[in-house]
Amino acid sequence: MPRSRPVLLVVALLASAVLVLLDLAGSPATAALRTGGATVLGPLERLVGSARGAAPARGSAAAAGPQDLTQGAAAERAAVEQRQLTALLGAPALAGARVLPARVVGVGAPGPGGPQRVTLDVGSRDGASADLTVVSAAGLVGRVVAVAPWTCDVLLLGSPSLTVAVRAGTAGTLGFVSGSRTSAARRLSLTPVEGGALRHGDPVTTLGSPGGRPFQPGIPVGTVSAVDAQPGRLTPAVTVLPAADPTTLDVVGILLSAPRTAPRSPAVAGTP
Repeated sequence: MPRSRPVLLVVALLASAVLVLLDLAGSPATAALRTGGATVLGPLERLVGSARGAAPARGSAAAAGPQDLTQGAAAERAAVEQRQLTALLGAPALAGARVLPARVVGVGAPGPGGPQRVTLDVGSRDGASADLTVVSAAGLVGRVVAVAPWTCDVLLLGSPSLTVAVRAGTAGTLGFVSGSRTSAARRLSLTPVEGGALRHGDPVTTLGSPGGRPFQPGIPVGTVSAVDAQPGRLTPAVTVLPAADPTTLDVVGILLSAPRTAPRSPAVAGTP
């Protein structure tokens, strides 16, 4: 690794630590600092991230052993990322979608179920923009909330400030999934519409949004893990196990959404 990279890594870590502390303190200046910092430090984050998969330069013969080990680890890491990318692009729910691959290079403030934000190594110059769906091979990750030229921030599923309209079960029961500051780790809360009947193991997918922003339809959100029909409640308390684990995110994809331009043709009732 070049001598400059450890210094760059220390600078990136210090900058990230400042933003995390401001997040935890609830500072109103955090958003502006995040945007400015992403513009300045974006290329640095990409450089540090790319160092994981880059082979180190060869040195003296005495250092050949450790270098070989480092190169082997880098090659193994690259193989893992390639498998994750293959799984992402092969996910049935993404068939036909335009996917912008990305890698997690930064982590924001933690919550009950893990981080609430992550930073990806793609930005506006790569085609990313705000309010796009972010997925992993397993399912929904979150939505893009801030974009710089080289990086972007993603608000993760499970954050208390993120609510997703969903369909659940074979009947397609409508509802809303959200996180909670007091919920158990890696669990989501689902609020079904009145009268909706759900059972353990029912799949939960995104309902979708107009124009596919911020959420495209049919993306796996998770599965129902518990249904508590409490007396006196109009709807049961439903718990969902998310499909994607926010604590192990690495290779993800941004779904590039395009608005519908062709008008929908009307149909004549009573005809096949």
